[in-house]
Parts: sequence; C-alpha cells; structure tokens
Amino acid sequence: MLRQLSQTTRMLAVAATFAVPGVVLAQADNRPVVVVFRFDNNSIGAGKADFDGMATGVQDLLITDLASNAKIRLVDRAHLNEVMSEQNLSRTGAVDPTTAVRLGKLLGAQYAITGGFMSDGKGSAVLTGRSIDIETSQIANPQKIQGKTDNVLGLIADLSSKVSSNMNLAPKPGAARRGETGGEAQKGAAQSGAATKTATAPAETFAKAPSNPAALHAVKLDVATMKIYSAALDEMDKKNTAQAKKLFKQVLDKFPGFEPAQRNYDKLA
Repeated sequence: MLRQLSQTTRMLAVAATFAVPGVVLAQADNRPVVVVFRFDNNSIGAGKADFDGMATGVQDLLITDLASNAKIRLVDRAHLNEVMSEQNLSRTGAVDPTTAVRLGKLLGAQYAITGGFMSDGKGSAVLTGRSIDIETSQIANPQKIQGKTDNVLGLIADLSSKVSSNMNLAPKPGAARRGETGGEAQKGAAQSGAATKTATAPAETFAKAPSNPAALHAVKLDVATMKIYSAALDEMDKKNTAQAKKLFKQVLDKFPGFEPAQRNYDKLA
C-alpha cells in the first residue's frame, strides 16, 4: 500500500511540474543568424548622383525580404546600428570583410551579407551581393542582379531569393538563440577577448518578416521613392521623428499600404 502511494505521489509531482507555466523549457532556436550590412553606391559618372542616399533603404528592404525565409533569422537593422555605434564605427561607413566578421561575432551571427549597387545613368541598374561565413571568413555565393531603376524593390527581391537559396544554411556553433539579447551576445564575445562596451539590448534583436510578401513584391518602387524611404530611415536613426514621419508619409501617399514604410511610421506615431 505504501509503495503504491509513493508511486502515485511521484507521478502527481511530475504532472504538477509540467503543469506550471514556464517550467517546460522551449526548444532552442538553431536557425542560422544572418546580418546584412549597408550596400555601397558603386555607380560612376552621371548615374552616381541618382543612387546617392539609397544605402540605408537597400539594406533595410533586403533585411525585410530575407526575413521571409523561415530557415534563417535576420539581425534587426536598428540593433546592428547600436552595436556599430558601441564599436565606434560610423553607421554610414563602408564595412570591409574583416570588420564584418568581427561585428558578426559580436552579434552572434553565422553569416554576413555585403554588396553594392550601381546605375548606368540610362535607366538600368545592377545590384551585387555576396555572403561571408563568419566562422571561416570565407567569401562565397556572389550574385549579380540586373534590372531597371523604376523597380528597385524587384532587384532587391531577386537578390534576396538568390542569396538565401544558395547560402549554406546549416546551423553552426555560436549562433544567437531566440530570446538572447544583443548584450548577452556581446558579453560572450568580450569574455573571449573582443573589446566592447556595455550594451542596452534593443526591443527587437531579430527583424520581422513582412505579413504579406506577395503584396510587398507587387510594389514597383522607383529610385526617387526609394531615396525618400532611405532618407526617412536615416532621419529616424537620428531621432528626428517629425522629419522621418513626414518622409514616410510621402512614401505611403504614393504607395498606400507599403508595409515597411507603414511599420516604421507606426513606430513613430
């Protein structure tokens, strides 16, 4: 009788443990973490001025599009800017492969994406991209997308598709886990010898995927509007809320419901 009671008591204890909220540990998120750095304007001649001021927009929309790939996680652009600031790196400066690898490790990323864009001044554009393996520093998966300047978002979507489909998506040790803050990732890097300042983790470590990728791809974003969107992001980064809202509103007036602009506008409301 005592043995039966003891066994029953143990079973009830186990059941009670699993019934308590938060006791059951969630499975770790092992999807590879990818960081996208600002793209360079490689245009020359008359076409260069047309593409000045687009770097932030190209970076932001590529992050947004890549976030639709459920096999990977994208570092949020604002989080990347914060870490770059803590490392005394200019947000607008070019990031070489060595710096990309160092920042990638601080962010707990496994892959980085860098690239550039150029215009021929005659309505055509080229968008190039490549991936960097943070663990090995190997540059791979070079892509070159050609298209028209009246559909910059189409170029970005094509690059996103090719880069993500050809990237080795196997998880590797050292990737940031879901719920791990940027500060925790940086603390780990500091303990391994990397110099970093104390960070305050942002609300979002990873970028959110668009709710309707098909609707996003249907928007034919031209260069002029892309420059306005990029300028709005720059003003938002500078905490110039009123000017950022004004610029986002211009984009939304031309393309109602454009989710990236609407999402950022709502953040400033």
